[in-house]
Amino acid sequence: MIGSYMKTLLLLLAPLAALAADAPAIRIQLVTGGHDHEISFYAVFEGNRDFQINVNPHPGAFHSDMRKGTDVLVLYDMADMDGETERRHLREFLDAGKGMVVLHHAVIDNQHWPWWYEEVTGGRYLLAPEGDRRASTYQHDVPMTARAAGKHPVTEGLGEFRIVDEVYNFMWRSPRSRVLLEADKPEGEKAVAWIGPWEKSRVVVIQLGHGKEAHENANYRKLVRNAIVWAAGK
Repeated sequence: MIGSYMKTLLLLLAPLAALAADAPAIRIQLVTGGHDHEISFYAVFEGNRDFQINVNPHPGAFHSDMRKGTDVLVLYDMADMDGETERRHLREFLDAGKGMVVLHHAVIDNQHWPWWYEEVTGGRYLLAPEGDRRASTYQHDVPMTARAAGKHPVTEGLGEFRIVDEVYNFMWRSPRSRVLLEADKPEGEKAVAWIGPWEKSRVVVIQLGHGKEAHENANYRKLVRNAIVWAAGK
């Protein structure tokens, strides 16, 4: 799917390379792949002149040391990372205090890597039943009201907002995670954004973000921006 819209993608992201003169760029590796997604996703980043974005489909970003050239990893992929070299590079990145934002279906990443979902993201969508846990489920086009679960820079300025999005249910979430955003939807999990338990860097997981209605939602865009800026330590 990447090849079919690369020209459009470049047009969307080109303005982001023009950085404000008085602000250093937040260098972002945006990792896609493993799951089809709408071109509207890239418009989420429009207008952020302090973002310098490199789109690098999975697993390309993890083939080399990312610590010097990247401030924040933004994951919008759905894939497992099985190679030892790639896993080492990701561990080194997070050990170095670099930030990460996990968006929507990327919470399904690395199904067979307990360190990832137990220690880093603090959440896991189960593709199949496991022990006494049933498989997770999803439902498209669910209207909901989202609200902050306390004060935090990631949810600053959002207030309560309406959004139509895909929801997940019957996920596992670590009790060591900190919920940032909740939604009133009986079809899915109440928590829709949280901070992972990883203490060496800043990790934000945002379950929202499936399609055009979410991507064009001004509050969702603000949520993603806030998460990236906070993950970068700004």
